[in-house]
Amino acid sequence: MKLDEIFTLRTVRKKILFVSKLAGILLILSYILSTKLEIDTDVSFAIWFVFVIAIVLVVDFLMGHFISRPVSKLNQTARKMAKLDFSAPCTITANDEFGQLAASLNTMADNLQQALAELGAANEQLEKDVEQERRLLAERKELVDNLSHEMKTPLGIIRAYAEGLQDETDEAKKQKYSAIIIAETERMGNLITTLLDLSALETGVCPLAPERFDFVEFLETVAGRLLIDTPDANYILQYELPEHSAYVDADKARMEQVLDNLLVNAKKNVRPGGILKLSLTEQTGVLHFSIYNQGPVIPQEDLTKIWTKFYRDGNSKYSGSGLGLAIVAQILSMQKLEYGVKNLSDGVQFYFSIPTIELKTPK
Repeated sequence: MKLDEIFTLRTVRKKILFVSKLAGILLILSYILSTKLEIDTDVSFAIWFVFVIAIVLVVDFLMGHFISRPVSKLNQTARKMAKLDFSAPCTITANDEFGQLAASLNTMADNLQQALAELGAANEQLEKDVEQERRLLAERKELVDNLSHEMKTPLGIIRAYAEGLQDETDEAKKQKYSAIIIAETERMGNLITTLLDLSALETGVCPLAPERFDFVEFLETVAGRLLIDTPDANYILQYELPEHSAYVDADKARMEQVLDNLLVNAKKNVRPGGILKLSLTEQTGVLHFSIYNQGPVIPQEDLTKIWTKFYRDGNSKYSGSGLGLAIVAQILSMQKLEYGVKNLSDGVQFYFSIPTIELKTPK
């Protein structure tokens, strides 16, 4: 052991020994001094008594400084930590056992606080996972119920007409029954294909493939195919389109799905002879698309539900699968595009916005 370690007060034991020896030495010195003085015995005793009191006070101060106050601070810190309060660390900075114990308590407090924070984060994540699992189970049950309901009708029709074919002798009726069976089979196939497509989008199996294209020309082509070049159109078509090109960076095939679903939905729900208005305007680098159909409005409480799978408004004449708007919402959400629906005075308007890009001209 080094000499500096022997003669330094780095342990509580050394401090106690130092204080006790110092008190003893002072007590002996005070007694010797008081007896050697050539004064009255009573006065000499009084002086010695004063010395003793002073020594006791010094010893009490030193013992309080070295022992009592550190123990009190450690006790207070330990009580707070027992209540999981780690806001006030122990402030003992001595180099003895009390200082080491204080440092250990502070380290333990930091580790416990970190462990509690990690445990809280783990519990929060666990709650989210449990809630997500519960939601997935509920969605799965709802999906199965809805799919079963959707399948019952075409399956029932197919069975009825298939049984009719067995006993039917009229060739014209056989052809009719066969056509109905084929149509219902195609309806079931389309439903399953659409559902698988939506599932692939939701799970990320089908990533987007963005490309640059002229959205105005693109919309004119899709709208012309669905709204103009149709012999059974029983509505007044109004449209507002920019007179110049406007380029966007998006998944062209998926955006065609969006437009197909929105335009077909509006076309199916416009009242006979009603107005169907297509609008595309540009403002500060953003294209604003909307399609309005004059007809029955959607109940206010159902406006947020129409984007969910298999939802169909009771007022709607659209007899589809109820998946079209869910696909629209999924594709637009994946591209972080704003979209929505609102009731107007005598109809419904669907809309979304998409930012434009500038094409770099070659030098």
